[in-house]
Amino acid sequence: MGNERDGPAEYRLVVPASASGERFDRYLPTALATAGCEISRAIVQELIKSGGALLSGRQVKPSHSVAAGDEVFVRIEPERSAQLLGEEIPLSILFEDDDLIVIDKAPGLVVHPGSGNPDGTLVNALLYHCRGKLCALAGEDRPGIVHRLDKETSGCLVAAKSEAAYHSLVAQFSGRETEKEYLAVTEGIPARDEGTIETNIGRHPVNRQKMAVVSAPAGKEAITDYRVLRFEARENWAALQCIIHTGRTHQIRVHLKEVLRCPILGDTIYAQVPRQKVKVDRLMLHARHLAFKHPLTGERLHFEAPLPEAFRSFV
Repeated sequence: MGNERDGPAEYRLVVPASASGERFDRYLPTALATAGCEISRAIVQELIKSGGALLSGRQVKPSHSVAAGDEVFVRIEPERSAQLLGEEIPLSILFEDDDLIVIDKAPGLVVHPGSGNPDGTLVNALLYHCRGKLCALAGEDRPGIVHRLDKETSGCLVAAKSEAAYHSLVAQFSGRETEKEYLAVTEGIPARDEGTIETNIGRHPVNRQKMAVVSAPAGKEAITDYRVLRFEARENWAALQCIIHTGRTHQIRVHLKEVLRCPILGDTIYAQVPRQKVKVDRLMLHARHLAFKHPLTGERLHFEAPLPEAFRSFV
């Protein structure tokens, strides 16, 4: 059954015996059409891959076989037709020229519009500041964006204003030619002072808000170097330098929580914040340093975001 037109459409279906054994992505278009929703198999496959279509509460592959009695939940977000508008939101600019802009993103600022955040994002702020001059190749809802920071993470982020900058920066991030250093403050102290964490990270099988360490071939490779900068045994916290060689969603948060057993202070997704002995008012993760090659001049550029006030007593 669907929702009102203005909101997301939701459908709850039960697989009949006649469809048992069919691929999920073959069964679903016909089942949705019967429920009054005509969408292509290609869109269905994207829904399945993104978690918009669940089988018995789990995300599965499009090729997964359905069985009689399986419950299917589908959520289809409405298409956004409204044009993105610039908004006068304060920005802390570290560098800017005709091709790119580097900012120190504030904690609490979402990078680009999405479900639940139609405006008030970094993209809206950049559109206003750059007078609309952002590369459109990243998509209509994320112009200029070549990488992201979580909403509650602060620090260095670069956006592309020209197409040349966009292509170069995307290639540098995907080719692991950038340098990305973060500062994290954790609940708990790692057993070793430094090390390298190498795992695969993928979507959590139950909680779709979370990412998790998963076994290959599931997920994608994630590599994090860490080093303890300072710790306090009595209060049970540690300040860590984290250098990431890949850019997986929630990578540092997952690695510190699942591998080191040291969740980040203030992490409302991966930690039990009310139980944390040290009280903070934000996620204690800051993208302190970013380096890359200028897309046009080839000069190696290094940027450092100032240490936020919340971190000063830990470092």
